Amino acid sequence: MLRVLVLLASVSGLVGGHPLGAQTAQTCDPAGEVQFVCGTTNPEDLYPVPGDSWVIASGRYSAAEGPVYAVSLRDHSAREIFPAGALPPEHDRDTYRACPGPNDVFQPHGLTLREGRGDVHTLYVVGHGAREAIEVFALDVGGAAPTMKWIGCIPAPEGTARINSITALPDGYLGATNFDREGGELWEWHPTTGWVEVPGSRMPGPNGLVSSDDGQWFYIGGWSDRALVRLSRGRSPVRVDRIPVGFNVDNVRWGPAGNVIAAGHVTGCEDIDPCELSAARVAEVDPTTFEVRQLVDYKGNEFFQIGTVAIEVNDEIWIGGIRGSYGIARFPR
Repeated sequence: MLRVLVLLASVSGLVGGHPLGAQTAQTCDPAGEVQFVCGTTNPEDLYPVPGDSWVIASGRYSAAEGPVYAVSLRDHSAREIFPAGALPPEHDRDTYRACPGPNDVFQPHGLTLREGRGDVHTLYVVGHGAREAIEVFALDVGGAAPTMKWIGCIPAPEGTARINSITALPDGYLGATNFDREGGELWEWHPTTGWVEVPGSRMPGPNGLVSSDDGQWFYIGGWSDRALVRLSRGRSPVRVDRIPVGFNVDNVRWGPAGNVIAAGHVTGCEDIDPCELSAARVAEVDPTTFEVRQLVDYKGNEFFQIGTVAIEVNDEIWIGGIRGSYGIARFPR
């Protein structure tokens, strides 16, 4: 079992289980085996673009504003591609009829991508701020650097607390989690139906979200349950499987070998002794056998405070973070 444990510093930004405010970035230099992608602020979610050249990262400056970055897998450089550098908007009113118009100031959050033909894909970005919506972009990766062009939005379902993560489903459907620690649920959207709640999806703290290629299964980051949750789609009766992983699961992503990569943290313990806090935890889960393999246990430092997402690229584990995380942490696989 590969287990990465870095004792660079205690998680001094955690007091009573709650992170302190963002601190001044200290350094982007390597720390032991851990290296960093520099030039991002709170890269909460990461999404690899087909083609093995770029990773898209959502950033955060405040609860209502942030950038979207493109990170090169060749030289590990990061550049802002939204709002700076974005192409003029072009509203697809046929698909996104309920959208009132463009929005270039919001806090980007969850990401997903629908692969297109050639170099142009559809990028969906959960946005918080003046409006709660999923902002939709044409992402063109055919040039020297990716470009984003706003093409529409999907206003959040009425009454939801906070849309967190999203997944592209077959036939133009989109899935989303409504994160509520007391009791959230999943939703599905389609241009012809609007939003519909997913049957059997109510649970405390549904966070990250991916789906199987055939659209028959959701895999959900169970933040409150400290588990990966598998939920059937379009099946009666609904099947729910909870796979404990030992930490608060934030985002989930598919790994190249077909396993689910679950990432999160342990920022507080209830009725657990001893309590081992962790700024970032990563595990891979076999989606069929439910076998869990722990990959990363990172205590953090002043440069990287709270891990929220992990992806596997180029024989490395990349971890994005928030609440005072100033880069993407890179761990050897």
